[in-house]
Amino acid sequence: MHKRNFLAGAALAAAGAARAQGAAKPAAGGQPTLLTVGGAIGKGNRGPLDKALDQMMAKHKVQFSTAFAFDGVALQRLVRVHITPTLEYDNKKHKLSGPLLTTVLAEAGADLKAPLRLGLRAVDGYNAVLSLADVQAYRMVVATHLDDQPMALGGLGPQWAVYDADNLSAFKDKPVHERFALCPWGVYYIDVALQG
Repeated sequence: MHKRNFLAGAALAAAGAARAQGAAKPAAGGQPTLLTVGGAIGKGNRGPLDKALDQMMAKHKVQFSTAFAFDGVALQRLVRVHITPTLEYDNKKHKLSGPLLTTVLAEAGADLKAPLRLGLRAVDGYNAVLSLADVQAYRMVVATHLDDQPMALGGLGPQWAVYDADNLSAFKDKPVHERFALCPWGVYYIDVALQG
């Protein structure tokens, strides 16, 4: 190998690594990131927000210095639960399945014993803010499947942060269309912060 080719290759590799620190790293299979958890987390697998490449996050004024990016495979590897709430969209019971939100947070390194505030950001800009205590009490799920089918972007997915409102005293007696204000569909970013 010629020294010039070796040095040029090494320079390109270093430049590529530097760029990769700012954008979400795809999984080994090259899958896109579907959910990012940032803020007060113990570990990360990507660098800070890149205003040029993380366009939707930048437009939604999301900020983080480090974050944990999940692709579909990583979400599917987490322990799954299912719930069967009556949905406001058709007033019918549906099976929703995916990992508990607390499982996702733990995988990202959040301290589940700390008093946390969680901002759940949806692709349309909707932002629901909950305490970790509420998320735990509601057994909130990051649903990836509806009636055993993956949820699509443009529908309620690819992820929906949701709880079984039919079985929660805080919601079960409300009209169905008033039960899910804290449940953003199309959730793509979770901001973790210590409650001040």
